[in-house]
Formats: sequence, C-alpha cells, structure tokens
Amino acid sequence: MSDAVRFARRTLGRTGIEVSALGFGGAPLGDLYAPIDDATAIATVEAALDAGVTLVDTSPLYGRGLSEHRIGTALRRRPRDSIVLSTKVGRVYAAAPRGVTRTEGYAGGLPHEGRYDYSYDGAMRSLEQSMLRLGVASVDVVLVHDVDPWTHGGEAPARQREALTGAMRALTDLRAQKVIRAVGIGVNDADVCELYAREADLDCVLLAGRYSLLEQPALDRFLPLAHARGIGVMVGGVFNSGILATGAKPGARYNYREAPPEILERVGVFERVCAAHGVALAHAAIAFVLGHPAVSSVVLGAVAPDEVRRNAEACARRVPPALWRDLKARRLLRDDAPTPR
Repeated sequence: MSDAVRFARRTLGRTGIEVSALGFGGAPLGDLYAPIDDATAIATVEAALDAGVTLVDTSPLYGRGLSEHRIGTALRRRPRDSIVLSTKVGRVYAAAPRGVTRTEGYAGGLPHEGRYDYSYDGAMRSLEQSMLRLGVASVDVVLVHDVDPWTHGGEAPARQREALTGAMRALTDLRAQKVIRAVGIGVNDADVCELYAREADLDCVLLAGRYSLLEQPALDRFLPLAHARGIGVMVGGVFNSGILATGAKPGARYNYREAPPEILERVGVFERVCAAHGVALAHAAIAFVLGHPAVSSVVLGAVAPDEVRRNAEACARRVPPALWRDLKARRLLRDDAPTPR
C-alpha cells in the first residue's frame, strides 16, 4: 500500500472531529502479550501515520504507561494538529521500587503500580500523568476506562456511580474549558455503553469486542441509541483478541484467552465462506464493522510496521456484497446487521 493512500474520513458523532476510518490502538505497545523493543514500537506508530491514520488511541493501563511514552515519542515527530489523540482515565500510577504486583495482563511495561480511581480528582490526576507521559499540552478525546463487569465484577455498579459523579464531571468541565474536545467511555460491554449514553453527556464511545463478525450484542440497544443521539462510536477488538485475524488455528485467542472448541468451529465456517468469495477473514472482519452508520472508526493495534500495513490494506479493500448475503443466509450474521454498500 502506497504511503500516499489516505483513508476515508468520518466525523466522530456530533463533535465535528474528523477521524480516519482506521484508527491505531496502543494496547500492544504496552508489551501486551510479549515485550517489544522501543525502536519497533515507535516505527509501528510511524507506519500507521504514514499510511494515513489520524486517530491514535492509548491508555495508562497499556504497559502501565509504556504505550503512552512510546506513542508520545512518535507523535513528537509530527505536527500535533495532524493527529486526533485519545487516552483514558480511571487509574492512577505510582513508582513501584519493590516490584509490580498487578501486571494486569501485560508481559512487560514500566515499573509502576496502578490503582483504580474514578473520582473527580482522580480523573484530573490521571489525565495530567498521561499528558506528561505523552509529552503533549492537549489531548483531543478522553475516555473513562473499564467501568464494566469485565473489570470489576460485582463492584461494577459502584464504580459506575463513582465515575458518573466524579470522572465524567471532571471531563465535562475540561471540555467546557476547551482543554479537551470530546468525552466518552472505553469498555468491553455494550450494556454499559447504553447506560452511559442515557446517564451522561457523552460525545463518543470506544467499544471493544462486542461488535464483530462473531458477536453483535451492541445491535440490540446501544448502536441504535448512539446513532439516534449522534454519539460517535469507535470499535476496538474487531478480531475478538486475534481469532478473526489468525483464523481457527491452535492457540488462537478469543476474548483474551485461548479460543474454546465451539468458537474455533464457528470461525472455521466463517473462513470457508469468506474463502469462497475470495475474501480474507480479517478483511471481512474490518469491513463489516465499518458498515454500521454509527461507527466512525475501527481501532486496530499492531506490534510491527508490516502488521500496520496489512491492516491498512484490509481496511482499504472492498468486500463483495454477496459475502454478506451468504453469511446472513447461513445464520452467521444477524439479519438486522447493517453491512457495507
């Protein structure tokens, strides 16, 4: 794919912020499954920017600040106003000289320890820490992170109330002061997205894993609500942690764990149908999500420049409409799922 190619731009809900249809997700740059070196991480971000990506998303969680450090280094080589930068609040970090006890799934990362804090002051402190790690004077999009049962289990309702009265209030104040441009949440749960869409003044949402070829619970209530209210939707996890990119091979990951047999079998059927139409499974996974009118951008992570280029090629490639008809006829996709035209 030529560096001169540029992705379609979409408006992030009612914000007026234009983002590329393909966004870059910073989770893998925090050494998510295995450590990667700084030079490769920075080159990966630069490859995304060279390919025309304008939306870059990260979080303090990703490597306990390491992703933000690496992304900040890459972004300092580009005009700040050419990038829509997104990060998250909900955790604050401190040095851990005796070692990190909560790795939160990251194989590497910085020697810092995190704790949850969805209070007003906690959100302010979290964003200040992020801006220092990123080396920027402004952030465009700020999301309250992980206020869902995936993260907090039975404590999720209490965390959600804390965030609604604390972190969300802090971010809306910063938006009113024009310190940030858009406020939202970043979660793995479509029901939580619906809750915040009704209870808070959201501009946007980053929803991971709950709208993909494999599962579409977000179609039930949240996506129609977001579309009606002009809430911009960024979708992450479109490969469901990897299996829709790698295919149904041994060791394939689904929802951050090794895929169970029933998921391997279902993905195998997807692969065969896609192959019959001459479409790679990963290409279909990306294109499907972009077919929903509420979706502004698909946010994909990567750990190497070549992976970015493959994602970019997949995003740019048209999928024949007959594939979507075939998937629906085989009950692999819901009949009410919008598909690309």
